[in-house]
Amino acid sequence: MNTNQVNIKKAIAKGETSLGIEFGSTRIKAVLIDSQFETIASGSYEWENRLENGFWTYNLVDIITGLQTAYSEMKQEVEWNYGITIRTIGSIGFSAMMHGYMAFDKTGELLVPFRTWRNTTTSVAAKELTDLFQFNIPERWSIAHLYQAILNDEKHLSRIDYITTLAGFIHWLLSGKKVLGIGDASGIFPIDESTKDYNEAMIKHFDERIADKGYPWTLKDILPKVSLAGEQAGELTQVGAKILDRSKNLQPGIPLCSPEGDAGTGMVATNSVRKRTGNVSVGTSVFSMIVLEKELSKVYPEIDLVTTPNGSPVAMVHANNCSSDINAWLGLFREFYEAMGQKVESNQLFEVMLNKALEADPDGGGLLSYGYFSGENITGLENGRPLFVRSPESNFNLANFMRTHLFTAFGALKIGMDILTKKENVTIDGILAHGGLFKTPVVGQKIVASAMNVPVSVMGTAGEGGAWGMAILASYMLNKDENESLEDFLDNRVFENVDGKEIYPDGIDVEGFEEFIERYKKGLVIEEAAAANLIV
Repeated sequence: MNTNQVNIKKAIAKGETSLGIEFGSTRIKAVLIDSQFETIASGSYEWENRLENGFWTYNLVDIITGLQTAYSEMKQEVEWNYGITIRTIGSIGFSAMMHGYMAFDKTGELLVPFRTWRNTTTSVAAKELTDLFQFNIPERWSIAHLYQAILNDEKHLSRIDYITTLAGFIHWLLSGKKVLGIGDASGIFPIDESTKDYNEAMIKHFDERIADKGYPWTLKDILPKVSLAGEQAGELTQVGAKILDRSKNLQPGIPLCSPEGDAGTGMVATNSVRKRTGNVSVGTSVFSMIVLEKELSKVYPEIDLVTTPNGSPVAMVHANNCSSDINAWLGLFREFYEAMGQKVESNQLFEVMLNKALEADPDGGGLLSYGYFSGENITGLENGRPLFVRSPESNFNLANFMRTHLFTAFGALKIGMDILTKKENVTIDGILAHGGLFKTPVVGQKIVASAMNVPVSVMGTAGEGGAWGMAILASYMLNKDENESLEDFLDNRVFENVDGKEIYPDGIDVEGFEEFIERYKKGLVIEEAAAANLIV
């Protein structure tokens, strides 16, 4: 065992560690870090949501099994690598997919199966609440789920004692505390930045709206208490310790930080909680999170308003479609290559094809595509059809083809971001991008920089994910100096020596993307026609 391993073993024995456990949509992950924020060990559990009785859900057995398995794998990795059994941890934090609906009665019984963020059964409620509050309430928010249940006159409503998110449930189960980090809470109900709590006026409007129902609760009675990053939100109880660690080695009394949502842990993992910063997450869908200096002047259905884990307002632009069509086209090129009797590694295929985009005309040569595998809320389409269009005058070559598909991956996001930058004059100093697209150097960054006209960085830590971000929040609670802000803690400690490559927008590329996006907006009628008439 080398010196570094000996030091880590001592840190584990002394509890100079922090643990983050995050419940993602397909994986539950546990990450244990040391006081230098380096990962010591990790564990995971794969799972999938299920459609049951018209609702997307995860059952309680899977939730608990996944929690225990992820922890157990992490614990075993520590034992294998360092020859020590974990008995204590400096601090722990839990995070999960935001939004959704978990309702409990006074005995702690779950009244209806967990309704996840993925459910789109709340459109009527979301629209009515948006009108009532004059604040955008998306369908996936917890208050939309509750109000839709009220509109549907569901039987369980009179028995409600507590509603929370998945992260809030896990924290309550292991600590007995009905509390939620402000970032996750901002996906339950709108937050007042000045009070760092639920918006009192909107709560009053809600209670007045449902007063004739005669429920034995008011809204504030059943919501979790709001907590900020850095605050202790409870301790691991004896029962909680036994649930988390099936081997019963873990001791109770470990301090727990505020449970958070996956958006908040993503902001922490990418060091984008300071005002005028943001991050872009790229995958099957794409979303940006921009930390605002001031409130927006009006309600925009394209923009969700949530908060950072320390309560700053965040504008979230979420597009349903991003990389799926690019992946499909590259799969086609792979087929051609293999039909010619050749073999190609995936990384090489992506690198060669994506880099062709750097040789293209600034606007993509007059080509147009829509990678709409599903509908797109930002452009108002309920259904999607992947589509590629060109005119006889278009400059149709491989470079322009690839550039167009990269441009369109960020097309809907660009429309939402333009609301912030052009209508609301939001200033953005820089954006950190993360996702598989950025494994190929330079290309993805240049495309995003040209779309948003801001510097774009990629850091190695962005791949660490939300569980690592949650462990950082747990460490912040444990190790922060008095009055040290989360922004300063991240800048001066966690990310001080982290290398990141920053790319500034190129003026010609910016003009090219602007030309493309005008073509994109005009061509939406083609996509609408395809969705309406191309029936498979």
